[in-house]
Amino acid sequence: MKSKGVRIAILSGKGGTGKTLVSVNLASIAEKSIYIDCDVEEPNGHLFFKPEKVQEEVITVKIPVINDSMCNGCRRCVDFCKFNALAFIKNKPYVFEEVCHSCGGCMLSCSENAIGEQEKPIGKVLRGFSGSVSVHTGMMNTGEASGIPIIKSLLNDSIINEELPIFVDCPPGSACIVMESIKDADYCILVTEPTIFGVHNLKMVYDLVRLFKKPHGVVLNKCLDGENPAEMFCIENNIPILGRIPFDNELGRLNSDAKIASRESNRFRSLFTSLLETVKKEVRHETTVNPQR
Repeated sequence: MKSKGVRIAILSGKGGTGKTLVSVNLASIAEKSIYIDCDVEEPNGHLFFKPEKVQEEVITVKIPVINDSMCNGCRRCVDFCKFNALAFIKNKPYVFEEVCHSCGGCMLSCSENAIGEQEKPIGKVLRGFSGSVSVHTGMMNTGEASGIPIIKSLLNDSIINEELPIFVDCPPGSACIVMESIKDADYCILVTEPTIFGVHNLKMVYDLVRLFKKPHGVVLNKCLDGENPAEMFCIENNIPILGRIPFDNELGRLNSDAKIASRESNRFRSLFTSLLETVKKEVRHETTVNPQR
């Protein structure tokens, strides 16, 4: 891709549609690229890339610490917290770290300056290389309330080379972590399955990218002969169909073995090369129509 700093977000309404399949293969087909796995609850792109020279960074957030000797029991901090991360127990505030969103509001509301902050690890970011692909992976610790701080660290990474195309493997669904993953994307690829359930979940992410006014197109995965409800949805809503990936036993075997199909088979290399070329044309068209992107 020639466009500087082009970010392609790949998303789906649920897990298992082939979002990571599309992401890792597009990143591999590009001559040089950056792959960012924002599915921080269950990242699996690194299992395909098997990156080398991996560096690890611990991601932390600030959580409140109560100084009991300075607290006057006014309960302002407890009343302020809408996440119920603070409770008044035995005449003093108690912090439930697991549901704290690190907003800092309780500290600001305390008239006695009885609330300080400390760093709490919530996950990590791993960076490595797989051939010509720079692989960035976010991993959230089990039980944490939100992976958004990890996603922000991934997408604002100072070592990312903005000259290269960036493929963002988003979390499934349409929750806050997905919104954070696509907000700076230049183009969105929606991956879906040929079922009624697939259409239901496609509509979720379709509504989301329209809300964010992101240019987008659809990849139809697991295609079979006969009626395809997801394809009909795209036709009815004038959504560009970027490509069709067949329901294929060999592709399924390679994927289940955590192998990148485009690196293993000329047939699949041709398929994903064609898909990448289509995406590049769509991005160029959007850049021409909307030069401010």
